[in-house]
Amino acid sequence: MVTMPGQVKVPGEKDTPFPRRPVVILGAGIIGCAAALQLLQNGFQVTLVGEYLPGDDSIFYASAWAGAAWHAAANIPDDQKYLQAVTHRRLLQIAEEGPSSGVCIVNSRECLDFAPGKNSSLWGKTVLKNFRTLQPGEYSSEFDTVWEYDCPVVDPSIHIPWIGAKVKSLGGQFVRQKVASLQELYDMYPDSSVFINASGWGSRDLTDVLDKKSFPDRGQNVCLRTPNHHDLIFRLGKEYTYIIPRPITGHLILGGHNSRDNLSGEPDMEVARDEIRRCHNLAPDAVPAEPAESDVSYVIGIRPARDGGFRLESQKIGNRTVLSAYGFAGGGYAFSYGVADALFKMVEQAEFDHVVLQQ
Repeated sequence: MVTMPGQVKVPGEKDTPFPRRPVVILGAGIIGCAAALQLLQNGFQVTLVGEYLPGDDSIFYASAWAGAAWHAAANIPDDQKYLQAVTHRRLLQIAEEGPSSGVCIVNSRECLDFAPGKNSSLWGKTVLKNFRTLQPGEYSSEFDTVWEYDCPVVDPSIHIPWIGAKVKSLGGQFVRQKVASLQELYDMYPDSSVFINASGWGSRDLTDVLDKKSFPDRGQNVCLRTPNHHDLIFRLGKEYTYIIPRPITGHLILGGHNSRDNLSGEPDMEVARDEIRRCHNLAPDAVPAEPAESDVSYVIGIRPARDGGFRLESQKIGNRTVLSAYGFAGGGYAFSYGVADALFKMVEQAEFDHVVLQQ
């Protein structure tokens, strides 16, 4: 047997996928890295294969450019709420490690232009700290409802290198390689039998996946340098808008915007001006109507979106277990560690099946 990178061949060891064959992850964005960290912390060996790796600044490596604030999503089923709840719990824990992790807890306001319905983001109060509904007179009359709470925000420019270093310190390996199919990945690691497809919208083009529901969704934000720390603010309704603070580096991320199937790396100045306008209207004390040009830069990332929502499932394909985890669009960080936990449990199930069912 040929020993692949990341494997240890023990004399007399049977050709089994556990415990020394690596779990192979395609994609090294926040989903792939969070899954790798969870698996490594529980004794599995992991190899991540990706065209883009932590430290890269390509617009196609969306995890490096995300707004990355945790926000309870509306209109999602209970199992997805739980994925977000697990992520929230884990981010609170990571924030305790201090600024080196890139995770901070900030005061937040969620402003709704409409009365919240049954499937609103109000479920978030079950996990958020210091949640309260503001009383009339505490907020602008243009909003129907405003909630206030403490919320984790992630600075990807710090967190992605942090998690990459964590993965390496635990023995995880990164391999820079673009593959055209999952089969190509199987051929690279013939002795492994557990593979995780976290390739984002790349799953659209993998020849043995061809998920045509997947598509690139261009995001563009304004990064405003400011000496003043400010709250996180979401506006939901007429003008979807967010102001996400970066307390460690002294910036605000102003958004939001998306443009399906747009791969341009050049900032659209009309979009930028509109984001500044919306954010100024939302928080004029924090965002000038015309900020100094020297204080403004532009953030562009191609998000991995999918019609109908993300894909998270386990399949048995031949003698391999193939897990799919992609299509999170702008919610990658809000779901990240919960998805990692779900993938870890799927890998554990594959290990159980191997140990118990194939005797």
